[in-house]
Amino acid sequence: MGIVNIDDELHDQLRRACTVTSRSINAQANFWIRLGMLCEMNPDLSFQEIVANELRAVGVQPRPLRSGHA
Repeated sequence: MGIVNIDDELHDQLRRACTVTSRSINAQANFWIRLGMLCEMNPDLSFQEIVANELRAVGVQPRPLRSGHA
């Protein structure tokens, strides 16, 4: 494991984002780095498709959405 230097503005954005996502600052940075790398490696996929693929890869199976009609 190494040290990554980031500018103050990005660190502030990480700090703010981690409060919303319930992640530590390091976990949020790891998430953004990992997803950024996957987006660069898979330019034909949307962010949502990449996240869905990653969730399926670890066994998360979403339930179908229910119709808003009663």
